[in-house]
Amino acid sequence: MKLTCLLGSAVCALSLNLATAQAETLTYAYQGDVQGLDPQALNETFTLGFLGNIYEGLTAYDGDMAIQPALATAWETMSPTTWKITLREGVSFHNGNAFTADDVIFSWRRALTEGSDQKGRARLIEDIEKISDHEIVITTAGPVPTLMQDLVFFYILDEDWAEANGATEATSVADTNSANYANLNTNGTGPFALVERQSGVRTVLERFDGYWTDIPGNVTEAVLTPIQEDPTRVAALLSGKVQLAYPIPLQDWDRLKQTEDVRVMVTPEARTVYLGMDQMRATLERSDVTDANPFKDIRVRQAFAHAINIPAIVDRIMRGSASPAGLMVAPQVTGFDPALNDPYAYDPDQARDLLAEAGYPDGFELQMDCPNDRYVNDEMICQAVVGMLARIGVTVDLLAQTKSKYFAKILAAGGYDTSFYLLAWTPSSMDAYEVLNLLMSCRNQEATTGPFNLGGYCNPEVDALTKQIAVEVDPAERQALISRAFEIAKEDYGYIPLHQQPISWGLANGVEAVQRADNVLDLRTVTIAQ
Repeated sequence: MKLTCLLGSAVCALSLNLATAQAETLTYAYQGDVQGLDPQALNETFTLGFLGNIYEGLTAYDGDMAIQPALATAWETMSPTTWKITLREGVSFHNGNAFTADDVIFSWRRALTEGSDQKGRARLIEDIEKISDHEIVITTAGPVPTLMQDLVFFYILDEDWAEANGATEATSVADTNSANYANLNTNGTGPFALVERQSGVRTVLERFDGYWTDIPGNVTEAVLTPIQEDPTRVAALLSGKVQLAYPIPLQDWDRLKQTEDVRVMVTPEARTVYLGMDQMRATLERSDVTDANPFKDIRVRQAFAHAINIPAIVDRIMRGSASPAGLMVAPQVTGFDPALNDPYAYDPDQARDLLAEAGYPDGFELQMDCPNDRYVNDEMICQAVVGMLARIGVTVDLLAQTKSKYFAKILAAGGYDTSFYLLAWTPSSMDAYEVLNLLMSCRNQEATTGPFNLGGYCNPEVDALTKQIAVEVDPAERQALISRAFEIAKEDYGYIPLHQQPISWGLANGVEAVQRADNVLDLRTVTIAQ
């Protein structure tokens, strides 16, 4: 079977049972909605994961997060900075246009346009040369050992379709309500095509009959309904209105496990939830401190770190289901160093002393940005942080809002409009370099480093190490460089890692799906018993 080669063992195991499976509709719910349909507008796992059913990259992940061929069938390094890529033949976009090398080159150039949130990936590539319709040579400025992983979520658009519809530039995440055709319509090569889109209400996909290979699942139609409220989402699962819902609130695990008609699937997610602080502006955007930015003083960052009771968040808000974190990468990610993973110690007395030493004996006021429909118990975590900081005299005005407004405010397109925020990150490459380059390197638009370093943390030594990591191919040497970079950033209190959250899905009996460590629901893997 072709699918055995495409998707790997976890999925292929399913395929053996599906020879006689019938077509089925999957109804499912997530806590938020897709942030538009332009695959280059927002670098967010849920949105990209959903769009991955419509669009494809040159490579893909299987259920075990191992790299697999997708629109590329083979690749080889001709030199440390050149890759020869063979593209798949016989692939059509949903409108019938043939997929060729021109579409890859167009998509790369489009990802470099103003609104794109994929510039970090696009700028890994210095040039793409077309050899033939199904062969290209990619040149990078330096060796990029993780290039094929970085191309998983780098989706390919149809050049002719984009030009015909005035969508040659990417949609800005700060302007997703604009009439950019590619943000309201789709035309990918993936196994499912868009048939209905009601933003915030429901999105319907149907199996693309012209897909270039068989898929293991038997879903022919999928209906996504965003349901923000936890009780309503669980009720929809229990009543049968949806057959799959995620995330399932931690407090409902035991109840659902005792329910005959549904079950809960849980696995650790390769995502680190963390707090970030604006260390760049001269003054904070919304604070009663008007003559300085308190976060420029390491003692204030230390005070915040030691004021946060991470074990209490894990025990009480995450109900023991999360793993406390001291690093910005999870154990599943290449480069994780367990020796550095102890969280900052909870010590409110030390935190108060540090604030006093920094000149804020009575604390200060600031605003905190937080999503309320993106991560497990995100708003509850932020509320707990607010309470913990209050104990050391810091008054926090919590702004918790839906992820569409949240991302539009805090990301580059919104001018990094945040002083203190909660965010989480799963490196799509499953490699620590992505976190060091995108989140922890000094923000430099020209060098394309730090585009998601929202607080502007900057240490030239970390930058220098990150540049070495980018081109180091010896695993032991590379790990040593990664560990040293994380060690320095930890000594700087540049970020406050909190925990790795669990992936928690609820499924109706008879529904099977592969649960990936990046929490992406690949509809190709879903089967529904007859």
